Amino acid sequence: MKKIMLVIGLVTGLSLPSMVSADVKQIARFKHHQTISYGEIKGDLIQPLSGDLSTQLTAKGDPIALAEVKLLLPTTPQKVFAVGMNFNSHISSPSKAPPPLFLKLPSSLIASGETIVLPEDANNVHFEGELVLVIGKQAKHIKESQAEEVIFGVLAGNDLTERSWQSSDLQWMRSKASDGFGPISSIITVGVDFNNLLLTTRLNGKIVQQENTQNMIHKPAKVVSYLSQYFTLMPGDLIFMGTPGRTQALNNGDTVSVSIDQVGTVENKIKR
Repeated sequence: MKKIMLVIGLVTGLSLPSMVSADVKQIARFKHHQTISYGEIKGDLIQPLSGDLSTQLTAKGDPIALAEVKLLLPTTPQKVFAVGMNFNSHISSPSKAPPPLFLKLPSSLIASGETIVLPEDANNVHFEGELVLVIGKQAKHIKESQAEEVIFGVLAGNDLTERSWQSSDLQWMRSKASDGFGPISSIITVGVDFNNLLLTTRLNGKIVQQENTQNMIHKPAKVVSYLSQYFTLMPGDLIFMGTPGRTQALNNGDTVSVSIDQVGTVENKIKR
């Protein structure tokens, strides 16, 4: 897997959760005193970084207490792609065929901890716990062998879906991309093997989905390469990689969380 060029000038080690190895980095976009920038999380501190996802991130200034900053959505993407039918345990697609793809909207994204307010007529909204890829470089017409070089890191995501609209509408726009239908975790994890991570979805604390990303039918490299044949991938663009297992409708007051080992958690409460 590619190595992200991340220069940390004044700090020699990482203080990360015990489940995260020392070479894994956790990058967040945050606001502090009206200034928005990226930073590397180190325990209960965040080290501000100059640059962005497409440049060399370099430490600047002193670390700040996490309690003093507000974590923001980790990117402001131009495009949000998603893969369907990517686990045999959910709905499968032929492995030799192109990955089944659809679009979500950047406006559907919502941060962990925010309440998801469903449209009044959304009566059959299901959770879909997913791995989310974060693009870090502009890319067009790349081969599968080059694809991982443009993946900056990964997030935990929830591809909320209104099943009744999904089956009745001409396109999946309303069912997949309504406001709040794209919860994502706040921290980008860099340096993990995203082809081998355990994903767990919980509904009101009960495990309702659990599977390893190694069981994805269409791997990240294939998906990124395929997309790049038709779209110019830009830094900050996101790709939801599909959900495993069964899903079910959410009710008012439900809390749904998606956790990925070594990556993080996105958790939101449902309100209608």
